[in-house]
Amino acid sequence: MITQTHLSRQVWTVLLAGGLATVAFDLFGQGLSPAFGFAKLAPVGLATATLKTIFGDIPKGAGDIMHILTGMFVYTLGYLLVARPIQRKVIPNLHWAITATAYGIGLWVFALYFVAHLIAGNPPFLGFTGITWVAFWGHIVYALVAVYVIERGPFSQQHEA
Repeated sequence: MITQTHLSRQVWTVLLAGGLATVAFDLFGQGLSPAFGFAKLAPVGLATATLKTIFGDIPKGAGDIMHILTGMFVYTLGYLLVARPIQRKVIPNLHWAITATAYGIGLWVFALYFVAHLIAGNPPFLGFTGITWVAFWGHIVYALVAVYVIERGPFSQQHEA
């Protein structure tokens, strides 16, 4: 049975994990990567293009909202509801960091093939240019931060009394 305390802990975990991971992704992809001479990610641009492809005209700021909500909720819930249960069923003793890295690669495939290519109409994996590889590492950074907070953070099960 799920108690109100347990549910509250799960909600806070998702919010904290998604928020910190989204900040880490943006810091890496939009700040650190270009500071070191590599490509700069444009996740809001991709989100905007995707929404325009699906809906046509969209309100200003819709891409920002989609990027933030995807990072804060969708990707975090994807780990909790899909990746983690599969990993626990198939290889239950696998370290969380390996699962997170694999999940980050899965997010990269989802973002750059399914969303950027199949929905928004860009070349697959954005043509394997510099932005492709920054996005690769950025999604792994995202997943490592999110999964660390979920598995080891202040609201994780290891901190339960």
